[in-house]
This record gives sequence, structure tokens and C-alpha cells, in this order.
Amino acid sequence: MEKKTEVRMLAQNLEVRNDNDEKMIVEGYAVVFDSPATHGFTEIVDRNAFNGCDMKSVPLKYNHDDSHLIIASTKNNSMSLTVDDKGLKIRAELIDTTSNVDVYKSIRAGLLDKMSFAFTVSEEKWDYNTDTRRILRIDRLYDVSVVDMPFYDTTSIYARALDTLNKGKRNLVKGTNTELRKKKLALKVRLMKGERI
Repeated sequence: MEKKTEVRMLAQNLEVRNDNDEKMIVEGYAVVFDSPATHGFTEIVDRNAFNGCDMKSVPLKYNHDDSHLIIASTKNNSMSLTVDDKGLKIRAELIDTTSNVDVYKSIRAGLLDKMSFAFTVSEEKWDYNTDTRRILRIDRLYDVSVVDMPFYDTTSIYARALDTLNKGKRNLVKGTNTELRKKKLALKVRLMKGERI
């Protein structure tokens, strides 16, 4: 029997990272473990669901749309997928294309902040008393997507402006150094005047 490919549009914050003026980096969670989503039935992705999952050549798409250019991919190492305690984390460096700039700017502005994933299931468990499906094993991951309408509200993608953070830290250090220099100079002046300290 052929396995049906399923798509789950999730609501996880997407993050934009701008490490420098040239790189467009986004990070987020396409899947969050043990986080129920209810849409007619409740579905939960088990924290062991990706054990043995085929995650080769996974593209990052927009709304799972094949007519939209691929945003990034594990195939060319522009995207990495990491399974951690929280879920399936993505990190992608977008190349400078018109469509990628549009997606990046939309994420950075908070217009796009959720994710989804397309997959097939090899093992699941249903509780028909509560209409709850627990996905125990995902056989194959076909894509992860930035989406408008998520299935899981706990997914995320976001753009971080690290350059802004780093500039702020540098300015803080510069400010601290300036204050320290002023204090040292004032102390030196007082010593030169013969004041006791």
C-alpha cells in the first residue's frame, strides 16, 4: 500500500538572522514535539518520531508550493535540519534572489512567522476516545515550508538581526570603556592636585 504524503502547516516563530549585511539567515522549528494541534482531531508528534527518518535532500519551500522557487535545501547545504529536545529545527541561509529577498523581508517584518512540514508516517497510535493521533515514526520528510496558515500554532520561523545586536554590544562596551577612561582621567587629575583618595 502506498503511503500518503501528509502536510502539516504549523505556527512556529520564524527568525531572521542577519549576521552581516550580505547574509539572509532564517531559523525556526518546523515541528515541535508533544505539542497538540487540534483541527477536527488532535495530533501530536512524538519526540522520537524522527528516529530513522529519511531527511535527505529536503527543500525549504513557501506554502509547499512547487511553482515557487525553492528557498533553500539540505541538498546544497544552504539549510540544516537538527532534531533537538524541542523539535525539528531548521537553519537556512537564503541566496540573494528576488523571491528569497521577499520571503526574508516578510519574515523579518513578522508577516510570515510559522512553518509546516510534508511527510509520510510509518507508525502512529490513535486514541479514538479523545480523537487523538500520536505520530510515533515519520518515514520520510519531503519538505519544510514557511507558511501563511499553520496547522500547529507552536511552530516558528524568525529573522534575527545579529548585526544590530552585535553593534549594540559593541556600543555598550565602547560606552563602558569611555566611562572607565573618564573615571581614570578624573582620578589622575585628583592625584596630580595632591588630593587624597
